[in-house]
Amino acid sequence: MNTASVDKSSWVISPAGQPPALEIALLRETLILSWNQFVYAEGDDDEVLIAFASHDVVVKGAGLDPLLGAIAAHRVALIRESVRSEHFPGPVRRFIREIVVRKIEVE
Repeated sequence: MNTASVDKSSWVISPAGQPPALEIALLRETLILSWNQFVYAEGDDDEVLIAFASHDVVVKGAGLDPLLGAIAAHRVALIRESVRSEHFPGPVRRFIREIVVRKIEVE
């Protein structure tokens, strides 16, 4: 796997095509969401929304345009939330500052 970020693997792209799932490594938990459940993604350089059938994932940071493209191609195997000491990385151009995962409740 190739890292697409300078900052301790903020996201990892699979070199062998589409991985079966996206691993989301939060500070206190890890979630695995199947690419089969992917609905859409949208965003810009600072924020990306990834919608799955069961969860919405909001990724905040800087330099996220390449991440959005890789998500659209279903090539991302892992996204990782930064630890507090990495939130203000100085000259790093690409990093994930925060990941918010919301479970979609069906009523």
